[in-house]
Amino acid sequence: MSKANRPLSPHLQVYRLPMTAMMSITFRAMGVGLAIGFVFLASWLIGAGAGRDAFEGYHAFFTSWFGLLLLFGWTAAFYYHACNGIRHLVWDTGRGLTNEGAAKGNPIVLGAAVVLTILTWIIGLA
Repeated sequence: MSKANRPLSPHLQVYRLPMTAMMSITFRAMGVGLAIGFVFLASWLIGAGAGRDAFEGYHAFFTSWFGLLLLFGWTAAFYYHACNGIRHLVWDTGRGLTNEGAAKGNPIVLGAAVVLTILTWIIGLA
């Protein structure tokens, strides 16, 4: 068999991942993002304990547009990871483990994460 006639294996450029697989990958990525966010949170707490000058530097960073963007992303990652974690706890009971059950849970997880993130920012900015 020549190289031109060999079948190609499906890969990410050919094969479209199902939504559940994309959410699984995103769940892990959000966990990494949360870990990085907790490093920033710990440094902010250390800065608060280090004195007024250090705290004012952190405050200036986190109230800038970039700092607020990072905080918004961290909030979204937190709620997405939490909602998906609750879904995993439900799966641990044996419910929703079918393809149909997982597909029904996808919009619930995404919707809950979006609503909780927006509510948190509305309450936080009020």
